[in-house]
Amino acid sequence: MSALLSVSGLTAGYRPDLPIISDLSLTVAAGEMVTIIGPNGAGKSTLIKAIAGLLPISSGTVMLEQRSLVGLSPHLLSGFGMAYVPQSDNIFSSLTVDENLRLGALPLPRAKARAQIKAAYDRFPDLVKFKAARAGNLSGGQRQMLAVARALLTSPALVMLDEPSAGLAPKMVEEVFVHLTALVKSGVAVLMVEQNAKAAMRISDRTYVLAEGRNRLDGQSSKLLDDPEVAQIYLGNAGKKH
Repeated sequence: MSALLSVSGLTAGYRPDLPIISDLSLTVAAGEMVTIIGPNGAGKSTLIKAIAGLLPISSGTVMLEQRSLVGLSPHLLSGFGMAYVPQSDNIFSSLTVDENLRLGALPLPRAKARAQIKAAYDRFPDLVKFKAARAGNLSGGQRQMLAVARALLTSPALVMLDEPSAGLAPKMVEEVFVHLTALVKSGVAVLMVEQNAKAAMRISDRTYVLAEGRNRLDGQSSKLLDDPEVAQIYLGNAGKKH
């Protein structure tokens, strides 16, 4: 299976002289769900932010469909087939649900924008009854669905999510993960950082385990789910990186 996203030898951080992740590599195939897990401070969010162009990369490559993303401004990523959903501030709370979607569809031709917004409501029917509601009044799970719906407006080949279950009740976590599974079945690849490790591994194809800013383990999620080495990495709480 050829790689849609290929990250090789990536070193990055908030300052070039203080790398948080070092020589890190991963791949995501088309239509695949890949989860990044690890103890607190392992560098998970740093990794996904670096891929998304939000942090400076000191060395290494980030390729999406054989095109380099290194040095690109984050707002250009949608044109390259990538969407990023951050953990927080991923919607406009003061705008309505419909205004959030219409704003997200602004780069598209008018007819395409209408079609994509309709498709968003078809994919997330729970949002229909909240079209005129302020997005800030939605539940945590509904806000995540809105954020993902906005990310999909530009028809990305890859969606990256940072802690999509953060702060959600267990029932809402399950609902968000059901939508992500359906998304992958539709052909969109998903790369997510997730602290709810076991729940994420149960629905993902492959998992990367980070510690101290480096790859420690990777493989099929089903095989790593009960791997004692994964538990040891967590129990050891290796690393103090963010």
